[in-house]
Amino acid sequence: MANKLWEKSVEVNKEIDYFTVGKDRELDLCLAKYDVMGSMAHITMLESIGLLSRDELAKLLDEMRKIYKLAEDGELKIENDVEDVHSQVELMLTRRLGDIGKKIHSGRSRNDQVLVDLKLFTRDRLMHIVEKVKTLFDELQKQSERYKGVLMPGYTHLQVAMPSSFGLWFGAYAESLTDDMLFLQAAYKMANRNPLGSAAGYGSSFPLNRTMTTELLGFNSMNYNVVYAQMGRGKTERNVASALAGVAGTLAKMAYDACLFNSQNFGFVRLPAECTTGSSIMPHKKNPDVFEVMRAKCNKLQGLPAQILLIMNNLPSGYFRDLQVIKELFVPAFSELEDCLDMAAYIVNRMEVNEHILDDQRYDAMFSVEEVNRRVVKGIPFRDAYKQVGLEIEAGNFVPDKKINHTHEGSIGNLCTTEVAALMKQIISGFGFDKTLAAERKLIGNEK
Repeated sequence: MANKLWEKSVEVNKEIDYFTVGKDRELDLCLAKYDVMGSMAHITMLESIGLLSRDELAKLLDEMRKIYKLAEDGELKIENDVEDVHSQVELMLTRRLGDIGKKIHSGRSRNDQVLVDLKLFTRDRLMHIVEKVKTLFDELQKQSERYKGVLMPGYTHLQVAMPSSFGLWFGAYAESLTDDMLFLQAAYKMANRNPLGSAAGYGSSFPLNRTMTTELLGFNSMNYNVVYAQMGRGKTERNVASALAGVAGTLAKMAYDACLFNSQNFGFVRLPAECTTGSSIMPHKKNPDVFEVMRAKCNKLQGLPAQILLIMNNLPSGYFRDLQVIKELFVPAFSELEDCLDMAAYIVNRMEVNEHILDDQRYDAMFSVEEVNRRVVKGIPFRDAYKQVGLEIEAGNFVPDKKINHTHEGSIGNLCTTEVAALMKQIISGFGFDKTLAAERKLIGNEK
């Protein structure tokens, strides 16, 4: 039997085969369990429209659950002469069940098969990203509350500007993640639509029940128009990549701050010794490599949407093999971002702050606005108070009062930590993970 689903009487040139398959066998292992899930839903639907008998369906589902377990445990292999995971699964079923295994592809193309695999993979990996973003969010909020009374300089133009606090600094990145989570939610909802049944992009003459497969796989809805379902390949990945890039942007900025604040010239934060690296020549060095690597990886991830756009841009409707190359960029991106989120949460939890920054007189001038405001409260016009304090600074006569009283929402004395936490909770509840997870458990047999 040919090990390519499309192969007939002519064997493809080996060099052409190697070039066009590329890294598909390796990457398809990441999609294997999702391919099995999609096939289980598809054949359940085929039985409902009379293209499989009840006995055939039972045998196929039993074997597919075994293959799913292999894939989940990382033990499924794609053989060297087999083109992709779709071919491997069908080959394994045919070896075990004979002609019954050849029936699973009715009403389906590898085009909608890989589409559903990528949708299932993406929504699952987004669940993990959401969980890890929430973990980092919680760590940032804890540190924000822990150090809310510790002042630090705020900067504009990298010049000492006004009083800030570590409560504000940690809390700012926590709230940034809430906006990033909104993009993740939009990406998840786009991924959570069912393309199965669109076949090669033009539907099928079989009376497929696409509503049934949508429900079996726990999708929120289907991609209704079959041409658009195919057009969604690349578009979904690009938009999901944009959501991942949003999180990466927050991490990259935080990593830059941490590297800056950890340096001797600032001395605002200290990383645990075991989380730094040394120099081969300078015995005193304790380098923040973890944040530097994080910054580089996250900056690379921020370029991912543009890479995907350049691959898919200006392609007309319909399927093209160009889209396969997107997998090489897209699939590994989740693990890379997860690693960065894990490291960020780990380091933020252990980061220590300098509680005596303001003992250094170089930061005295940052209290100038506080003094101007005090004089305004006493009745001096703002512009006059501004000039008075400015002249005192120039003359070297300014004596700062380092006691400040910021009370409005989101300020040093009113971080709104509870409100930001409630916002994050509301956003996460909008994903609707429970419905999807329940459908998956029922389909693979972990729940009756």
